[in-house]
Amino acid sequence: MAFRQPSIEYKTNDQIRKMRTAGLVVSRALDAAVAAAVPGATTADVDAAFEAVLDEAGAKSNFKGYHGFPATVCVSVNEEVVHGIPGSKVLQDGDIISVDGGCSVDGWHGDSARGVIVGTADPEDQRLSDVTEEAMWRGIAALANGHRVGDIGNAIDDYVSSVPGKPLGILEDYVGHGIGTAMHQAPDVLNYRTNHRGAKIRPGLCLAIEPMLVRGDIETKVLDDDWTVVTTDGSRSCQWEHTVAVHDGGIWVLTAEDGGAARLAPLGVTPVPLD
Repeated sequence: MAFRQPSIEYKTNDQIRKMRTAGLVVSRALDAAVAAAVPGATTADVDAAFEAVLDEAGAKSNFKGYHGFPATVCVSVNEEVVHGIPGSKVLQDGDIISVDGGCSVDGWHGDSARGVIVGTADPEDQRLSDVTEEAMWRGIAALANGHRVGDIGNAIDDYVSSVPGKPLGILEDYVGHGIGTAMHQAPDVLNYRTNHRGAKIRPGLCLAIEPMLVRGDIETKVLDDDWTVVTTDGSRSCQWEHTVAVHDGGIWVLTAEDGGAARLAPLGVTPVPLD
């Protein structure tokens, strides 16, 4: 029996421009959240900093209330992989956190995440964050140069596997996704190499590319709050994410202030803004 795959929402250039508006709000909000992530601050302080930027911009959080999620961003600390709920937890010097947030403007969505070292970085945590971030950019470059969505996961996996030093694990249970008039849409964007080629890359495709890496085993579990995902072995994790659009002229990283120019240049890719 054949099963119909969820349809992909392809955007016009004007719709991509609207998503860029949301993407820039997310970028500014993450700037504020990262600045708030200092030793002694709570994860709720990080959430409040993000929310204040959204309020000022008149944007709507696409996390708060999503399937009952109670906050504006996910703040995942140390062994927490994704979906950490902000609250009274106090950030300590040397913590590694992932701040994942988004918003919608006039019904169009943006979604982005950053790994952050609080205070003094452990060299292995810094390496984890650096490799995760670069893996994301390798995936974005593959979107620019590839033919199928599966090329993104192949590029991420190939890069992570090639990094010298102790191997890092790529989570397989949580992946990237399409984005547009909803935060989560088809297609899934895997962060690892498989035989699944995925949908064709063509103009109008907008994706949230978000690798999640761990220093230990990739097995995870969900805590009793039904949201927070942690590594079962207690190893530290990191997430980076950008929303990226494909159009007739090339790609445009909608949640990066420069459209992705600085980080894509070394990879031979020049993003093409539509503004």
